[in-house]
Amino acid sequence: MISTKGRYALRVMIDIAQQDSDEHIPLKDIAQRQGISKKYLETITKELVRGKFLTAASGKGGGYKLRREIGEYTVGEILEFMEGTLAPVACLQDGAEACPREEICATLPMWKEYAAMERDFFYNKKLSDLLGQ
Repeated sequence: MISTKGRYALRVMIDIAQQDSDEHIPLKDIAQRQGISKKYLETITKELVRGKFLTAASGKGGGYKLRREIGEYTVGEILEFMEGTLAPVACLQDGAEACPREEICATLPMWKEYAAMERDFFYNKKLSDLLGQ
């Protein structure tokens, strides 16, 4: 399940893109428009800056802005950065130990197929698609 952290990160990115400004967008304005507490958004935006999705400026004229063009972001990269793995089961996570049941697991092919569909869906969906651009 995608947590509020991942969902709100997408909302922040979309909100900033919708402002269509070269200026940094104040966090208080984003919080107000999105109906999300400023304190919670501070955590999310710090992560997005750390992940090089946003740039930040403090002081007068401070706030956040996109680091790249909106069409260069995929939903998948944002969600995976914020949530961690999108793997539906532990044995498909990156770096997972080999499952002792792998050779006899009747459900593994289904989980692999689902993981591939999920990854393809989110990585082929651009942030700009969510804005209808």
